[in-house]
Amino acid sequence: MYKEISKCIEQFSSVNISGNRKQALQSLVDYIQNKSNLKKVIRLNFICTHNSRRSHLSQIWAQTMAFHFGIKNVFCYSGGTEATAMFPKVAETLADQGFQIKKLSETDNPVYAVKYDENENSIICFSKAYNNAFNPKDNFGAIITCNNADEGCPIVFGAEARFSIKYDDPKAFDNIDLQTEKYAERSLEIAQEMWWVFL
Repeated sequence: MYKEISKCIEQFSSVNISGNRKQALQSLVDYIQNKSNLKKVIRLNFICTHNSRRSHLSQIWAQTMAFHFGIKNVFCYSGGTEATAMFPKVAETLADQGFQIKKLSETDNPVYAVKYDENENSIICFSKAYNNAFNPKDNFGAIITCNNADEGCPIVFGAEARFSIKYDDPKAFDNIDLQTEKYAERSLEIAQEMWWVFL
């Protein structure tokens, strides 16, 4: 794993996660643990309305933590109730935190390759509906990361389990001086909670 990412992870502590958040995360912990115990493939699809910010951060950090803890057969995806584009500040934030990011296409909805370790496959990121052919059709856990997706997506077709783990949208800080700080803060909040989930 790249050194800067490892340094981030070394700073995490379960004492920094509130009891309420641990309670919200516990059902996802149990789902992953049960799958792992049965040696089954673990597919996680992180869903937010536009698949532009929180769902990508969650997908990338969850895949990274599975690798960090040596949990095999974990495949993380993301999607939305509609497709837009991965917001460029997300890629910039992850690069600042140690990921290697390569933009593979120059379109309205660009495709990014995100690497956390030089020997592991890139995570392919682009905005898509949660049921896009790129994502699993069934036998996956659906993790809802925002209020709008929770309300607008009452049924996630194909999901065998559904989890509501909501994060505040860093979009609220776009185009103001706090943007870089707040995107970094949200990314690390998600990272620490995914660390706890896979711990």
